Amino acid sequence: MRPIYDVLYNFHWIIPGEVARSAQAYAGFLGPFLKVHRIATLINLRGPNARYMWWRYEARVCDKLSVEHKNTMLNSRRLPTRQMLINLIDAFDSAKTPILLKCSGGQDRSSFAAALYLINRFGWDAKERARAQFARWPYLHNPKKHQRWLKPFLDFAAEEANGKPLRAFIENDYTPERLKAWLEARGLGDTFRGLYDKPGTAPGL
Repeated sequence: MRPIYDVLYNFHWIIPGEVARSAQAYAGFLGPFLKVHRIATLINLRGPNARYMWWRYEARVCDKLSVEHKNTMLNSRRLPTRQMLINLIDAFDSAKTPILLKCSGGQDRSSFAAALYLINRFGWDAKERARAQFARWPYLHNPKKHQRWLKPFLDFAAEEANGKPLRAFIENDYTPERLKAWLEARGLGDTFRGLYDKPGTAPGL
């Protein structure tokens, strides 16, 4: 039987003992949740949000437990800027393990980040393993209309990278405009809400 924290927070190992994914740990159980899985770094995919109680609580618990608290910003409905993706890869590469990737529900942004972690870690040979992170079960990924670009991003990136490592592709070639054009050319122009014009605001909590 899975521990109650794992069920409550949609927790799953991506690579056992190295990196996991989950939802926001509400209800005051973040500390025990991090302890039981010996998490060393929490990567918050909802961005820095000091004006919100959940973020202040999360930062406070991580500080108390000496868990590194990294903040990156993703929006499941708007196409990410290059800098957002660079920040995410930087967080992966600099994090102490075990790592926890978390968003709000652990379903959409966490699926996307988990998939990119695997590609960054193992290269394009891990693409099918990365695609599996978008499964409805057990991850509960059931994207709404404007979240349906997330999984096709892997095909876009693999095609456009043409063998380049993920980081090199993102740093040198990726633009949201290229992703937008790729999606539209394949009849997927209605799978996202728009471009993320102001990456410093409205992180899409």
